[in-house]
Amino acid sequence: MKSVFKLVLNTIPRPLLIRLSYVARPVIAFSLKGNNFTDPIDGKSFKSMLPYGYEKQRNNVLSPSTLSLERHRLLWLYLNEETDFFQSEPDSDSSITNTKRIKLRDAETNSALKVLHFAPEQAFYKRFRKQQNLDYTTTDLFSPLADVKADICNLPFEDNQYDVILCNHVLEHIPDDTKAMQELYRVLKPGGMAILQIPQDLNRDVTFADDSITDQKERTKIFGQYDHVRIYGRDYFDKLRSIGFKVIEEDYTNKISPNLVEKYCLAKGEIIPVCFK
Repeated sequence: MKSVFKLVLNTIPRPLLIRLSYVARPVIAFSLKGNNFTDPIDGKSFKSMLPYGYEKQRNNVLSPSTLSLERHRLLWLYLNEETDFFQSEPDSDSSITNTKRIKLRDAETNSALKVLHFAPEQAFYKRFRKQQNLDYTTTDLFSPLADVKADICNLPFEDNQYDVILCNHVLEHIPDDTKAMQELYRVLKPGGMAILQIPQDLNRDVTFADDSITDQKERTKIFGQYDHVRIYGRDYFDKLRSIGFKVIEEDYTNKISPNLVEKYCLAKGEIIPVCFK
């Protein structure tokens, strides 16, 4: 199965892959029903998750039901437990954390959060769209799920527009990521929150990039995916700070019990870059 998934990822364009997944997902989810692992996004459980990876395949990472990866499930848990993004209060006996929540909305007006979501993931798209407490806009150059077709380096939005920006695993595709970060900062409201996840090698102090590498097979070999242009190191957080963001390096799996990290198939030690303006 791993070789089949690798071939599919590397040969089918992503927009077409998104459309095809809607057909295949129910069949795969039904065939893998079990009790070993659980997707916290929809609560469904499976005997195994699916493999995923363009170059090196990772086992037990892709949810058969929501098509979420480790980072998506971690982000969902963080938004649900640590912020008022979903509006409801956490259970007092939460098995994750009971810390003070980040307040994203104005408590006096209780107005809808203005959310800008880049390259919207299937795991989130319909769920966020249905939330009455969100004024939800999606954007991307190519995704069929995008409301606004836009270049992240030249966004068609006014300054200080959005309470929340979600931009996950996008910046590693962008040659001028400095300009992209500046645009994200520009359209975020003062006091707003942006979560800017990227694939990151935490053992690497300095980000590696080489613009001379243009061959897709070589990019896959070196950067891990044919359309990536760099490997981010720990200096990523300081680069965001240089743009103006206040950055929390949220090591959220350390706040979750080890048995849930395993049950939810999370990547232990993954850092969530939580940024504020």
